[in-house]
Amino acid sequence: MEKKFNNKKALLSLALGGFGIGLTEFVIMGILPEVANGLQVSIPEAGHFIAAYALGVVVGAPLLASMCDKLPSRKMLLLLMVWFTVFNTLSAFSPNYYTMLSMRFLSGLPHGAFFGIGSIVATTLAKEGKAAQAIAIMFSGLTVANLIGVPLGTYLGQTYSWSISFFLVGIVGILTFLSIFFWMPKIDGEVKQQSDEKEQPKANVPVFKNGELWAIIALTAIGTGGFFAWYSYIAPLITDVANLPEYVVSYAMVIAGAGMVLGNFIGARMAEVYKPLKSVIISLTAMSLVLLINSFFAFNAIVVLVLAFSIGLITFTVAAPLQMAIINSAKGAEKIGASMNQSAFNIGNASGAYLAGLPLVFGFSVTAASVVGAILAGLGVLIAVGIMVYRKQKVKAEKQKKQLASCC
Repeated sequence: MEKKFNNKKALLSLALGGFGIGLTEFVIMGILPEVANGLQVSIPEAGHFIAAYALGVVVGAPLLASMCDKLPSRKMLLLLMVWFTVFNTLSAFSPNYYTMLSMRFLSGLPHGAFFGIGSIVATTLAKEGKAAQAIAIMFSGLTVANLIGVPLGTYLGQTYSWSISFFLVGIVGILTFLSIFFWMPKIDGEVKQQSDEKEQPKANVPVFKNGELWAIIALTAIGTGGFFAWYSYIAPLITDVANLPEYVVSYAMVIAGAGMVLGNFIGARMAEVYKPLKSVIISLTAMSLVLLINSFFAFNAIVVLVLAFSIGLITFTVAAPLQMAIINSAKGAEKIGASMNQSAFNIGNASGAYLAGLPLVFGFSVTAASVVGAILAGLGVLIAVGIMVYRKQKVKAEKQKKQLASCC
């Protein structure tokens, strides 16, 4: 499809939305004690706010994408950003535990739908053969949030008030809404697509019966859980294993964030050189290996920081290829499929942290969390290989069927 507009600003608006989403998802981890003190709850109870947001993402991604599927993509993105801005801003005014818990859940609902729909829009805006790079630009907002936004929001929340961190998220939400409103064009061909959908009102139902799509979602949830198994315990890894001062944890997270920014664009390039699923296999294999290396050499102060950069880089080479793979598999229901994959990322977040914590409960070193992460990434590789084998068998069966039909 020929583009008659400059799409750079439109992609930038998606990246800005990604920045806001990354900021609200991760900044609360840095200001958790301040939130706990402000609402007069324990830190474990404040941790429920993190889980509530993740639950909102898991529930909201397929729900909102399905409810809004008939709307134009531009209007959907605007509505999602209004929702995001309102409930993140209201979080700053939460007077107690239950209000904050509700606000965090509601704030998480548009997360997956925004990235899912944004992925489809990005591929539509992309030049021929550059779809993966367009998706990477959108996800760059998330990586830059980890590099710059989260440290800034954490500093403001710790120095002044935790509420300011959520006001900052609200400001980013307003800027994103305005940028989408002024910079995002009406996607060419969308009117025709909508009319086609009206003729086929049940076109999206088969997505839930698509075995390959569910396999990719499982791949995302399990494979990316390897990263979160490591990232969730980065603080004790730095302080207890590498014996570095506590302030180094912040530097390690910034170093990992820098790796994420670079890895995001490397992954987009990999998806163009190889097929998306093959890129995922390469990345998850490398992730499994580097996490195993981390479990043996994290005691070294220099090596643990180098590995923090490497793990962040390798992990985010998966982002664009995985999103491309899910879009390719969810033909006819790309918005819902891409949104559901964002739910899978958050399932990986929760399950990776939980599973990596089990060895610690039984008295093992925190380095065991990296071993669990390596296993999860390795399982992701096996699932990806299984999908590729299934695809080859399917193509082979279709060729045989055509040959039989031609013979008869």
